[in-house]
Amino acid sequence: MTVSMTGFATRRGQGASHAWAWEVRSVNGKGLDLRLRLPDGIDGLEVAVRAALGQVAQRGNVSIMLRLTRDAGETGLRLDPAGLRAALSALAEVEAAAMASGVTLGQATQADVLKMRGVLVDGAAEGDASALLAAMLRDLPPLLADFDAVRRSEGAALAASLTATLDRIGALTAAAATAAAARESAVSTQLQTDVARLLTTADALDPARLAQELALIAVRTSVAEEVDRLTAHVQAARALLASPGPQGRKLDFLTQEFLREANTLCAKAQDLALTRIGLDLKSGIDQMREQAQNVE
Repeated sequence: MTVSMTGFATRRGQGASHAWAWEVRSVNGKGLDLRLRLPDGIDGLEVAVRAALGQVAQRGNVSIMLRLTRDAGETGLRLDPAGLRAALSALAEVEAAAMASGVTLGQATQADVLKMRGVLVDGAAEGDASALLAAMLRDLPPLLADFDAVRRSEGAALAASLTATLDRIGALTAAAATAAAARESAVSTQLQTDVARLLTTADALDPARLAQELALIAVRTSVAEEVDRLTAHVQAARALLASPGPQGRKLDFLTQEFLREANTLCAKAQDLALTRIGLDLKSGIDQMREQAQNVE
């Protein structure tokens, strides 16, 4: 099944005295590039997110962001006895040093003490970290399911566009075969006329050698092999679109092979109708290449 590298999904949740919002988006890329913007201080969150994303996406630049806020009224602050003792001890040392230097300091208030580092700690964050992690991770599978559904929906549209492009390339390939056959008939007739004229006007020409050179010219200007390979590439691309798993890299390789044959066909054309078909082929192949760049 064809999957697009472009996708987007969001999900909101609430629990463990917090609210959060997930957002995941992706665009095309040569490999898999994961970019995570997650809250700090939640052990196990990044590892779990990376593992989950790796199960869904195999190519593309994927960005996932998690915004986390605490519920109103849930400060989660608590007094740390050890921190309080350290703060009071530090104040006493400062006051003693000031008195020894003859400096008088103002009395510290309760608010001043509470503002000191380590006196108040975020107890709710420490106590609820595992519960918060579990609650947020419960939203990750449905988020990524929505994300994957968008990518598959866009992939189906891409597959339809690629199939239409392949139909066009197949039709142009058949037209090239018809034009080449008509060209070969006309060229053969003209060559026979020219050869007959030469043989009647020149005594030194070797008919056998002349026939050999004409055969070589016919081989060098024939586009039968290019037409056959183009036909085979169309069949291979159709089979690839119907196959499971990532398709983008193989499609990109096939478009290069398509273009190589179309360029050779144009170089050998020596006919206005066949040249026009070759140019149309190159245009269709370029369209196919652009479409394939978004396929995973």
